[in-house]
Amino acid sequence: MLMAMIENIYETMNLRITETAFELHLRKIYPTRNILSMRETETVSGQECLDVQKKTDGSVNIIGEVATDPVASWMIQSAQVASKFTLFTHHAKTFPDLVIALRNSMLRAGVFKDEKTAEEQVVQVLNFDIHLVKDFRGRRYIERITECIPVEEKNEYSYAYRKEKTLEGKLDKFMDNATVFFSKTTNKELYKYRNILEYQDGNYILTNPITETNIKEMRNNMDESDVEDFDDFLERNWGIKPPKENYGEEENSDFISQPVETKKKRGRKPKI
Repeated sequence: MLMAMIENIYETMNLRITETAFELHLRKIYPTRNILSMRETETVSGQECLDVQKKTDGSVNIIGEVATDPVASWMIQSAQVASKFTLFTHHAKTFPDLVIALRNSMLRAGVFKDEKTAEEQVVQVLNFDIHLVKDFRGRRYIERITECIPVEEKNEYSYAYRKEKTLEGKLDKFMDNATVFFSKTTNKELYKYRNILEYQDGNYILTNPITETNIKEMRNNMDESDVEDFDDFLERNWGIKPPKENYGEEENSDFISQPVETKKKRGRKPKI
């Protein structure tokens, strides 16, 4: 499927591929595309290959298969700084398993030492998970498409203790803030996930709409014709209307077309 997805990427986007063994052969399948493929050798490490690719003006990074801990760290790096987006394959069975596997790989590779910090970095780079299944008849199909939604940290602390006049009232308000702090520290929820599409009884069913953040990012990276088709898709299936462009200084201001007034030129009138 990863090979077929390249056909739907705009040809103006340069592709940079890092593999432990040449398996995709994208330069043979798409000879007209700007593709640079690299693999590590005994003298050149995969990290050095990735560092070189960062300097080659790549738009899309593709990691052949995230099967080892160092490859997982390459994927996180390329998704954060090296390209517009990154594609990779993994063999996790569920989406939480995917997050845990990548988090543990980052910890074993020595990139991070704290589990929460490593998991936060993993969640930030996972947008969509396309899960393929092969049944006992040998059929391959997409079982689900899952969207990852990072949970934003919100300031839920209260400053009501300043209004309390008694010491007992101030201590009660302080204990409320302490309870919020310890709940965030011990039971911190870093992400949520939901299925956008599911395969049920031989049919593909749209279950949940895409979040507004990803819709904006997707529209910003499409040409005009694809934006129109995408907007029609959103409105037809989920009733989501395309967002209005903000041309004013305020965030919620609507653009209203008005006749352009001709500016009066200053100075003396020309002599006739």
